[in-house]
Amino acid sequence: MTGGPGTVTVRSAWHDVPRLQVREFAAIAMAEAPALAEEILREIRREYPHLPVVLDDSGEPMALIGIRRAIEVFVQHLEIAEGRPRVPPGVFQEFGRGEGLNGRSLDSLQAIYRLGVRLAWRRFAEIGQRVEIPPPAMYELVDAGYEYLDGLVDQSVRGYAEAAARQAGERLRLQRRLMELLLAEHHRGDPADALTERAARIGWTLPEKVAVGVLLRPAREAMAPAVGQGVLLDMEYEQPRMVVPEPDAAGRPELLHRALTGWSGAIGPPVPLADAAKSLRWAEAAVRLMERRLLPGGEVLHCTEHTEALVLLQPEELIDDLALRCLAPLAHCGPTHGRRLAETLLAWLETRGGAPEIATRLGVHPQTVRYRLRQIRELWGDEIDDPDRRFELELVLRAQRLRGELGDPRGRR
Repeated sequence: MTGGPGTVTVRSAWHDVPRLQVREFAAIAMAEAPALAEEILREIRREYPHLPVVLDDSGEPMALIGIRRAIEVFVQHLEIAEGRPRVPPGVFQEFGRGEGLNGRSLDSLQAIYRLGVRLAWRRFAEIGQRVEIPPPAMYELVDAGYEYLDGLVDQSVRGYAEAAARQAGERLRLQRRLMELLLAEHHRGDPADALTERAARIGWTLPEKVAVGVLLRPAREAMAPAVGQGVLLDMEYEQPRMVVPEPDAAGRPELLHRALTGWSGAIGPPVPLADAAKSLRWAEAAVRLMERRLLPGGEVLHCTEHTEALVLLQPEELIDDLALRCLAPLAHCGPTHGRRLAETLLAWLETRGGAPEIATRLGVHPQTVRYRLRQIRELWGDEIDDPDRRFELELVLRAQRLRGELGDPRGRR
């Protein structure tokens, strides 16, 4: 049948069925809906015997109510025959929610729905033959039934997604509480029992050792890195925290390296579980140095590979005070000459070698080194031979080199 210019309207075979026949079909289907619903539920239980039975307040199975209500809504729509049948809210969304909460997939639920539609169609086909509904109209009814099924599935998917989100949120809350206790500096009482209880609630096996990481986001809305099961990750912090169990276990470093590509930050040293807060402290210290550009950025560092920087650059005020006292003889040498003398002194302290070796290390002439060493001895006198003073000098000068205040001869090799 044609409509306006350029349009074609497909005539509905169901609409061509006389209204008297439609009403008769609907009346029979509505009367048999309770029995059909029970038949469908029996078959579902036979095919899926482990499916839980949930009862409403009156003691009637919720599934039976949902199936019966779905049939009735669909049949009522046949009489109206306008628009799509409206899926009954609530029950099917609850079915999906139950699948999510019980850890099952939606595949089994959709298979159950398809089974129900096949059984319903078989009954409707019998009723159609009784009231002599033409086959084209019944075929059209099948299409409408599967379209209706799509709506039921949509409701269940919505409920499933809600349950999944609620479970994920609850797990994150429990995980955060576990991490808070694990990383607390001071515990009230014995935390061992509390740790065991909180870990059990999320299925986390308490390890012997952990390493704690602090991350810097590559972007404000960066997705959480896929650090794998077992690694606790809290993205709620401005600088996300991470607890890595058994950090030296086979494959763990490689997995973390891949997962953290594009991120930067630091992972503290491995420590016994009870000392997790200490590992966090070192990771935080390393991140602060990264932010000041005193440690390399753009990657996730391991504190154990940067021990010298962490030890020497952390107590900044103490090192600065020690530098004022130890390097006082250089105060009147001028900045450029003073720096060259300091670099020569550090090379001598680190190698205790002769002028040729130090000259090679610094990239200068041996005679220049001899001149500087004579000046150093004049400036410090006999103190330069005192082991304690030499140790303090090397400490201070290494710290200055780490800060970039002195040249690093190791970079010239």
